Amino acid sequence: MLLKSLLSGLFLAFALPALAAPCSDSGGGYDNWKPVMAKEARAEGVGEKGIAALMGSSYSKVTISADRNQKSFKYSLEKFLSVRGADTIVSQGRSKRKKNAAFYDSLEAQYGVPAGVLLAIHGMETGFGGFMGDTQVVSAIETLTYDCRRPDFFKPHLIGALKLVDNGSITATTVGAKHGELGHTQFLPGNALRYGVDGNGDGRVDFYNVTDALASTANMLRQKGWKPGKGYQEGEPNFAVLNEWNKATVYQRAIAIMGARIDG
Repeated sequence: MLLKSLLSGLFLAFALPALAAPCSDSGGGYDNWKPVMAKEARAEGVGEKGIAALMGSSYSKVTISADRNQKSFKYSLEKFLSVRGADTIVSQGRSKRKKNAAFYDSLEAQYGVPAGVLLAIHGMETGFGGFMGDTQVVSAIETLTYDCRRPDFFKPHLIGALKLVDNGSITATTVGAKHGELGHTQFLPGNALRYGVDGNGDGRVDFYNVTDALASTANMLRQKGWKPGKGYQEGEPNFAVLNEWNKATVYQRAIAIMGARIDG
């Protein structure tokens, strides 16, 4: 009977799939969770630099606080535009477009995305690079993967962040936004890994370099279905593609409005 029980236990151990890393609504157990997540990361192809970054991360209370207290996306369009400083973004965007017309023209020629859209995103996300965040990217995205609210959404971005560490695009201590977004236009790491391009030709994809960041942004929009030469206001073909950048309708409408003003 004992032998039969042992054999049954061994059969179950080999027959059942490995347990996924558990989530939690608090920071308790985070250090115990990391080795479990590390096994999953290795299975996804993450190398030793990425694993070291994962294991060296800290639970980010500021990330959780920010995630629990998002308010601006619930504003009316008018208030959202006001709070985000739309008039300033448009004014500065027009100036940047004029000063570096050849660069923005080259992006539109290659990817089909107008300068106004790229500049509106750049201005909205980081004030044209004025503030790109103060939270460690790996710790932020890892905390959101550990949290029970949306682990399935954030896990691919955690894997992406760790692979970015492996390939040298970021380090374990690179800082970004509180949800782990990085660089001039605040890419989520999984998108950064997939759509990042070396815009300045130096052999490295660097999202903290404005040329690489804007080229990568244009590339992502194009890959997500942007149709060159088509409109991007509500009801026009490219408006739906803005949903691929940010799911909030008020954000999409704001980008479309500011983009048209900059392009105009």
